[in-house]
Amino acid sequence: MHVYLTTGTFDFLKRIESKYPNEVMVTMVNENGALLLHETIGGTAFKEPRRYEVLESIGEIQKEGFAVMNNIPVKDEGRPLFEHQFKNQVQNIENEPGLIAFRLLRPLSSNTYVILTVWENEAYHQKWKKSDTFFEADKIKGTSINTQQNIFASAPYVSKYSITK
Repeated sequence: MHVYLTTGTFDFLKRIESKYPNEVMVTMVNENGALLLHETIGGTAFKEPRRYEVLESIGEIQKEGFAVMNNIPVKDEGRPLFEHQFKNQVQNIENEPGLIAFRLLRPLSSNTYVILTVWENEAYHQKWKKSDTFFEADKIKGTSINTQQNIFASAPYVSKYSITK
């Protein structure tokens, strides 16, 4: 399974999405613009997408919700450790209230992994961030990865999007 991401104006991306009604395509917006996500086992119609392989998957990405993308640049030598750590933590989030979907995305044309979570709404995401599950995962991540070696190429960043029909 692969995920392809492209950006553009909301109207332009919605037109692309509407051309492929049988594909999993979801347009998202935030204060910086719009993003179109295409999840597929095949190729994509996007001309120059960011390309990812899906390593872990929970749930189905819907046409409504609140998406959070944790973008984490990882050095080549740190990829195995990073992937192992996050694959082992998937079960910690799968039963969280309000979670619709989760994807651990390995970059195919960059060094930036994406941890995508889709929630029913922003309130569920905020509630999860205050939960013991979140703090436990963050604590494990911090001790296992950061103290063993510096695997990060640069600072991670978060992108948040609204998904609406």
